Amino acid sequence: MSSGERTASIWRQPMQVWAVAFASVVAFMGIGLVDPILPAIAEQLHATPAESELLFTSYLVITGLMMLFTSFVSSRIGAKRTLLIGLGFILVFAFLCAVSGSVDAVIGFRAGWGLGNALFISTALATIVGAAAGGSANAIMLYEAALGLGLAVGPLVGGLLGEVTWRAPFFGVATLMAIAIIAIAVLLRAPADRPEPVRLTAAFRALATPALGLLATAAIFYNIAFFVLLAYSPFPLGFSALGIGFTFFGWGLGLAITSIWGAPLLLRVVRRTTAIAIVLPLIAADLVIAGLLVHSKPALVTCIVVGGLLFGFMNTILTETVMEATDIPRSIASSSYSGVRFLGGAAAPPLAAVLAEQWGDTAPYVFGAIAALIAAVIVVSGRRLLARADAGHETAVDQAQAVLVGDAD
Repeated sequence: MSSGERTASIWRQPMQVWAVAFASVVAFMGIGLVDPILPAIAEQLHATPAESELLFTSYLVITGLMMLFTSFVSSRIGAKRTLLIGLGFILVFAFLCAVSGSVDAVIGFRAGWGLGNALFISTALATIVGAAAGGSANAIMLYEAALGLGLAVGPLVGGLLGEVTWRAPFFGVATLMAIAIIAIAVLLRAPADRPEPVRLTAAFRALATPALGLLATAAIFYNIAFFVLLAYSPFPLGFSALGIGFTFFGWGLGLAITSIWGAPLLLRVVRRTTAIAIVLPLIAADLVIAGLLVHSKPALVTCIVVGGLLFGFMNTILTETVMEATDIPRSIASSSYSGVRFLGGAAAPPLAAVLAEQWGDTAPYVFGAIAALIAAVIVVSGRRLLARADAGHETAVDQAQAVLVGDAD
């Protein structure tokens, strides 16, 4: 299927797919929502930058750990119930964050929010892949588009509402979650057949598969780079909540654009592992430049937006590679990969803050750049294990070569 056909048919989906996609946008808003209000939370709740960054860490640690068990849960109670329970947790804990009186309470409630996110996110990916029209590639693009849009809208909403009070963005998410719960409850049809029960250890056993284990390991370092840029940058930017919100709106918008249109165009020319080997060093270069020019606000904003464009390529390509690299059921592969991926991201925000305290604002970006390069080395060195993902993806170059060989015979 050509990239034009893929991106055209991505919009022709059943209503139940759009319901899950909308809920995904709201769920992913929660990741970037706190970005614009981190300085305000640090100031008003008397927290250090490192303590404020724990709002990301508590959320991502619980999200990552619990994702390793979501395929077990959803196989027993069904995808629809799992999605609704996850959204319910997010609604409750977002509300509790809004009424908290200390940074420790917000950190704790963000952990509960992460539990809801874990139940929702990996189940949502498997649900969209199973119900979307146009094959798994279109489904993954739609999911990554929801991720990008959520990451774009989250900081913007956080910035706009954060100008009123740091509590307002949390109230906003709780309200949107209530709408998402209604949409899922009404529009998503539960399958007639009960899912086959998945073992409690299924996600861990899946990680023992060489291809998935390799990609999960690479994703740890990739997500370190991702969350260094996302979680630490609000501090050196020094903008108001609205300024930070608009900056990361540009970042998320770029991520969404390249997730939908950029990645398919690149994959028309090169194979998936080659694309990963190209984009990850570019992310490292962008982070190094951001670190060197960190005290120039225009330069840092530019690097943040360019980083969003590059992350959009990687998110779609890496997710496609995970889904095609093995014959493991997609729900299990999604839980395994996503769980480890989020655990990698959890370490980045506080480490970045500590590095900045010790060696200045350049250090976190150098740390992120090194992590991106390590991820590239892991993928390139294990390319042989990912032959299945590459073999199932015929590029335009491959097609041209096949035509040339056919003409020569």
